[in-house]
Amino acid sequence: MKTVKTARTARAAQQRVIDIEVHGVEPIPEAERTSTPWDLFRLSFGGANTFATIILGSLPIAYGLGFVPAMTATLAGVLLGALILAPMSLFGPKNHTNNAVSSGAHFGVVGRIVGSFLSLLTAIAFFSISVWVSGDALVGAVQRLFAVDGGDLLRGVAYGIIAVATLVVCIYGYRFMLAVNKVAVVTCTAVMLLGFFAYAGSFDPGFAGHGGYVLGEFWPTWVLAALTAMANPISFGAFLGDWSRYIPDAVPKPRVLAAPLGAQLATLLPFGFGVSTATLVADPNSYIAGLTAISPLWYAIPLIVVALIGGLSTGTTALYGTGLDFSSMFPRLSRVQATALVGSLSVVFIFLGSFVLNVVSSINAFVTLILLCTSPWMMIMMIGYWVRRGYYLPDDLQVFNRGQRGGTYWFARGVNWRAMAAWLPATITGLLMANTPLIIGPLADIAGGVDVSLIATLIVAGVLYLALIQLFPEPRAVFGPAGPRLVRASGRPVAAIADVRS
Repeated sequence: MKTVKTARTARAAQQRVIDIEVHGVEPIPEAERTSTPWDLFRLSFGGANTFATIILGSLPIAYGLGFVPAMTATLAGVLLGALILAPMSLFGPKNHTNNAVSSGAHFGVVGRIVGSFLSLLTAIAFFSISVWVSGDALVGAVQRLFAVDGGDLLRGVAYGIIAVATLVVCIYGYRFMLAVNKVAVVTCTAVMLLGFFAYAGSFDPGFAGHGGYVLGEFWPTWVLAALTAMANPISFGAFLGDWSRYIPDAVPKPRVLAAPLGAQLATLLPFGFGVSTATLVADPNSYIAGLTAISPLWYAIPLIVVALIGGLSTGTTALYGTGLDFSSMFPRLSRVQATALVGSLSVVFIFLGSFVLNVVSSINAFVTLILLCTSPWMMIMMIGYWVRRGYYLPDDLQVFNRGQRGGTYWFARGVNWRAMAAWLPATITGLLMANTPLIIGPLADIAGGVDVSLIATLIVAGVLYLALIQLFPEPRAVFGPAGPRLVRASGRPVAAIADVRS
């Protein structure tokens, strides 16, 4: 009997892989919460084990660092970013919805549009990066393999193939994405490991840099490199709930936390590939063209594999969540319709960014904005989780999505001004202190040119939010039976849930 039941379950799971996902941001039904932390690891690692991460790994060399400083900056950035990211995996199993909707518990069910904005910004950035760099790698490999120069036409075709394939996978949904990433993780890892052998004969671990630091001095440039690497794990903060919502709440929290932490540490493989190979190209600012030019001919086909599968993997993990969230803000759109709309707009941006704007400059600007806007939002979410002892009311989080008002997380007109009053100043503080090639704030020299924007934005967000919820206590209903941790609670009643539109 057990064997028959297992076979039926397997057949049902296989059918779900090829069926278009119907779930939006409403809580995942209990019967379908069948994912494991290992699935979360595969999606997190698969989405980053690609050329998009490789290109981020090449940037410290483009900034002027030598191999060893570039690797230490990358290691520091990935490790710190992974530690900040990991707690964001806890909201999905608790509320069985995405993190933008979960943030309504702290920002208010209307104020959670902050999370939706961050999700959209990150999705466009990393979907674009994945298509840009994967398309360029595909073009370079084809040119090297067949000795043809297709020019902009070939680039446009490559971008179109990867973008459309990504959009199709996102429309099919979570199960199909999981199946793609099962292949992507193994394939891209094997090809990158093979690449270390392909370039080993030319690699020099004593590489001291191309001369001249992008920010003029060593330490400001080293910190910039660390922040660039950190942007990769931080970018997953808005998306972890998209996948962890399928994990049962009964799964031990340490196992859930370990999945994104381990996945981000594993990205040291593509990061290391990028750092190592960037030392070999003549101009790291033209990394893709330089890499394909120095590649052994036999490695051209594996590069095509990484470009296609890797671009698909990164693009889907970025775009899927935004389509999911967009549908909740515009209830007339289904998840499929919202995904198609956002994906189509992103494709337009991809072609404009590649043929009109400077790609490297666009990447640098986007990762800075993602880091300084998302990290304080994550800090507020994590503090909120801690002071509320992980207590949430999933049904009340769906009020705005259902066209209702009221409930535990309505606060003031659907917005919790305490969280907003902490996030906005923290973000502004970070931007004022930023010191990057494109974004230089008026306070960039406050620490002798070293970029302390991330530290500042995290401190301001944490201190302000804790102070505000202590001085202006939140309703006792948000804390649950055990009551608040560290802070006070008010006895103010919450508004009843009521319909406001038909």
